[in-house]
Amino acid sequence: MQKKNNIRVIQIISLLQGMVFYASVSTLYRQQAGVSIFQISVIESVSLAVSMALEVPWGILADRIGHRKTMVWCSFLFFLSKIVFWKAEGFGGFLLERILLAVTLAGLSGVDESILYASCGEDQYQKVYGHTQALGTLGMIFASMVCSLFIGNNYRLAGLFTAIAYGIAAVFSLFLSETKLPQKNKCSPFNSFRDSLRQVFRTKGLLGVILCGAFFGEVTHTVTVFLNQLQYIRCGWGNSIISLAYILGTLAELSSACSERLTRRIGEKHSGILLLMVSASACVIMIFSLNGWISLGCILAMGFSSALFTPLLSALENRLITIDDRATALSVSSLLTDSIAMLISLLMGRAAEHSLPFAMAVGAGTTLIALVLYACAQPGGAKTYRRASET
Repeated sequence: MQKKNNIRVIQIISLLQGMVFYASVSTLYRQQAGVSIFQISVIESVSLAVSMALEVPWGILADRIGHRKTMVWCSFLFFLSKIVFWKAEGFGGFLLERILLAVTLAGLSGVDESILYASCGEDQYQKVYGHTQALGTLGMIFASMVCSLFIGNNYRLAGLFTAIAYGIAAVFSLFLSETKLPQKNKCSPFNSFRDSLRQVFRTKGLLGVILCGAFFGEVTHTVTVFLNQLQYIRCGWGNSIISLAYILGTLAELSSACSERLTRRIGEKHSGILLLMVSASACVIMIFSLNGWISLGCILAMGFSSALFTPLLSALENRLITIDDRATALSVSSLLTDSIAMLISLLMGRAAEHSLPFAMAVGAGTTLIALVLYACAQPGGAKTYRRASET
């Protein structure tokens, strides 16, 4: 009963934390408060650096103090960051908000997944994770509609509504039950990190899964969030049609709820390869296409592929992780993923400066590498890994 309650609470939190009412005007919000585009980029860089630096320490701490307690603390920190954002003025205020956000995201990384995995088990995880992701998207769509229809240019009101949603989410985190039993003989933080790193390199298929996720995830993010607008303009579309395309792209993310159904029908390996092939093909088509509707179809295909593939990859990664300190292991995985994703982002950004078709070609090639990595990962090949201190 407690495990089912955990699933419901995590899903409610995902829905509420998806309600970022200022998401569509976040840049305008900051500019109105006196922050320049360059200052925004500096703030984002600092935030990413802080998040990566705290990723593993937070994972180790979460495995020591408990996943529930970590989730509660981070949920309230998340709430605090939104209050700061609502009231922020100038560079210093928004830098503080982003640092708080980085601390929060580093703490939550792997913890919510660990709670879900422990609460629903291996067989149901992909389905539950997919539904959780879809609820987060639903919250985002709802918030975007409210902002467009009722809030308009009152950016501060959008910030207030977001803070309220996150405050309610923080309260719901108090209803979680602990899923990680305390260890009688806890190894040192260094040994926990060492064991997690060893698992990544010694467990058959795990490193391939992590690299696949980093390559594919960053390509789809870059293309569907940033390069898509340039592709539409290249095809001669105006702002009104591009806005409609954005809404359709967001709706495509709801398909994550169908991830488990697809896997059940055609198998884990085949469904993963299919989704990666679809995404690579979409990039290839956009190299040559100057038709807006064809390009929209490609962007939506990549959005569907990403939404369906993410729960599958998360389920596979969690199954391959066998050490007790799951949050630490997932944090190590996330750190590796973020590091690789940064390099791919820079590579595609440089390629886009040369030409958009060249950036799409880089995206297609990177996705094909992800496909090979996934095919070679041989899902289900994990062997039980035990700490060196236990052998």
